[in-house]
Amino acid sequence: MVAPSRRREMAQWAVQDKAVSIRVACRAFGISQTCYRYQAKLSSENSEIADWLIRLTTNQRNWGFGLCFLYLRNVKGYVWNHKRVYRIYRALELNLRIKPKKRLVREKPEPLSEPTALNQVWSMDFMHDQLSDSRSIRLFNVIDDFNREGLDIEVDFSLPSERVIRSLERIIEWRGRPDRIRCDNGPEYVSAALMAWANRRSIHVEFIQPRKPQQNIYIERYNRTVRYDWLAHYLFDTFEEVQEFATRWLWTYNHERPNMAIGGITPKQKLALSA
Repeated sequence: MVAPSRRREMAQWAVQDKAVSIRVACRAFGISQTCYRYQAKLSSENSEIADWLIRLTTNQRNWGFGLCFLYLRNVKGYVWNHKRVYRIYRALELNLRIKPKKRLVREKPEPLSEPTALNQVWSMDFMHDQLSDSRSIRLFNVIDDFNREGLDIEVDFSLPSERVIRSLERIIEWRGRPDRIRCDNGPEYVSAALMAWANRRSIHVEFIQPRKPQQNIYIERYNRTVRYDWLAHYLFDTFEEVQEFATRWLWTYNHERPNMAIGGITPKQKLALSA
């Protein structure tokens, strides 16, 4: 099966190189004379769409078409049709970029109860990485499970329970007190200092079962985004550089990065919709 555009090209070749009339060439290759004379009208918007796609995929190298389109539609407010944007995305060969492999699903996790209001459940977890001189650093991440908003990223060589408490107190000052905080069984979380602080604040600390990270899937998915969006892309010299980059990225994540888990909008947009 030969596409009409290809048959039109063959008919044009017959007319130009073989001196065949347009009527005969169209009949021979099975196209109408309207199809033969059709000239595509290029829209000036196409170049704007291409410019946006190139900028997005350059700055966010792990974004696929879905995130790029949701960003243009939900964050920037453009009403371009998804088929049109995808056609330009394919023409630019952005679909051929190397993307990280998807993890294999080895078991079906138990569904978590999804919060229905702000500050019902927070999740917190640690991440590990290395500087350019091989020194190990830790990242302490906190999110609100309701709108998947990143509340804080604390970076240092060591983050004991006192630092965890200090970070949580700083978040509570501007965010308010959560009802529950979900976490694993790390030594910083099960310490007497953190438990005493939680009791004073009337906050229930909910521990997941050992070796069951799927019970804390919201923060685990957020950690993966941190890793693939920026942490694995750069080599930092000091933990201060990591902290500065993390603070800037956190604003972008909350205000500009569409989140598939909440309907392709940003955490701040969901927060505004729930107000």
